Amino acid sequence: MTDIKRSRNTELWDFEKEVTTNASESKVIVGVDGGATSTVCVCVAAPHTAYFHEPPPVLARAESSASNRNSVGDAVAKLVLERVLSNVLEKARRCRSAVQAVCLALSGVSSADDKQCFLEWLRGIFPANVKLSVHNDSLAALASGTLGKLYGCVLVAGTGMIVFGVSEDGKTAQAAGVGPLLGESGSGYSIGQHALAVVMRAHDGRGPSTSLSKAILQKLELSSPEEIIGWMYKDYSWARVAAIVPIVKACASMGDPEAVKVLENAVEELAGSVKAVVERLNLAGEDGQKSFPLVVVGGVLENDHGWDLCSQLVYRIKEFCPNVQPIQPKGLYQKGKWMKLWQWIVKHQLEIAAIQEHNKHDCEGSYP
Repeated sequence: MTDIKRSRNTELWDFEKEVTTNASESKVIVGVDGGATSTVCVCVAAPHTAYFHEPPPVLARAESSASNRNSVGDAVAKLVLERVLSNVLEKARRCRSAVQAVCLALSGVSSADDKQCFLEWLRGIFPANVKLSVHNDSLAALASGTLGKLYGCVLVAGTGMIVFGVSEDGKTAQAAGVGPLLGESGSGYSIGQHALAVVMRAHDGRGPSTSLSKAILQKLELSSPEEIIGWMYKDYSWARVAAIVPIVKACASMGDPEAVKVLENAVEELAGSVKAVVERLNLAGEDGQKSFPLVVVGGVLENDHGWDLCSQLVYRIKEFCPNVQPIQPKGLYQKGKWMKLWQWIVKHQLEIAAIQEHNKHDCEGSYP
C-alpha cells in the first residue's frame, strides 16, 4: 500500500479512514485554479489512454477563498489549498492513494523558487508516486483557449492582471503579474482603486462630480466619502477593491464621463501590456500582419453591467495587430486543458496540467 504523507492539518484528511480505494479504474487527477479572489478545484477520472476526444468525467468540484500568496500570505494560501484539495477528494470518495497527478495553476506564482515552494509542500501531502506540477495560472489559461497548444498570448484580467506569451519556438515573455503594489494597471483592483480615487477627488473639489460617488457608497454601505478612508485601510485584501468594477461599468454605461475615463484607461493599459509581450516574442511578425491566438479571460473582461470592456480592448489591440485571433473560453471543461493534462501524465513531463475555471458555465469558447 502506498504510504500516505501526514500533513500538518491532519483533521482535513480524517474522511480517508472511511474510504477504501483499490481498483485501478478509481484513479483520479486533481487540478486547482487559484486566484486572488477564489480557488476552484476539480477531481476527474484518470483516462485509460492518452488518446481521447472528450474530457474525462468530473467526479467532484470544490471552491474556497483566495490562494494568491502575495495577497493572503503563504500560510493562508497553503491552508486554503489543502482544504480545497481534501474537500474535492472527500466529495469524490477517493483517498490520496487514488490520486495519479496534481496540478496547481496559481496566480502569484512566477519564479522557480515560488514553484519549488509549492512543490515541496505538495510532496509533504501526497504519496511519492503522485506526479506534481505547479504553474502560474496564465499558462493554464492559454492552454484553455488553444486546445492545449502552448502558443500565442493570453491576457488574464481579474482581481489581478497578467499577460503571458509563448512563441512558436517555445520562447516565453510576461508583462505585469507582479501584484498591485508594483503595478497591474487594468486589473480589477486597479480599476476599483482608480474609481475610489475619483470619488475622493470629487468630494474635496479636486475633480468633477460623478455618479460613482453615490453608487460606490451604496455598494460599500457607507454614508459619506470620508468613510471610504477607513474602509480602504482596515483591510488590504485585493478582492474587495476589485468588487467595485461592476459599479464602474454600470456608471459608465449610463454615460458618466469619470467612470468612462477609468475604464478607457484600463483598456489602454491592458492593450499596452499585450503589445509589450507580442513585440518581445514577435508574435505578429516583422510586418505586424501575422495571425496568432489571443486568449482573453477574467472577470474584468466579462460583458456585464452594460459596458463591454472586452470588445473595446479587442478593437484597440487590432489597431496594432489587425490579424490577431481573440478567443474567450467559457467554463470548466475545455478540451485543451484535459488533453494537455493527460499528455503530461503519460509522458512524465512537468509541463502544463492545468484545470482552469473563469466562470461557472460549461460551454465552448467563443470569439468576441
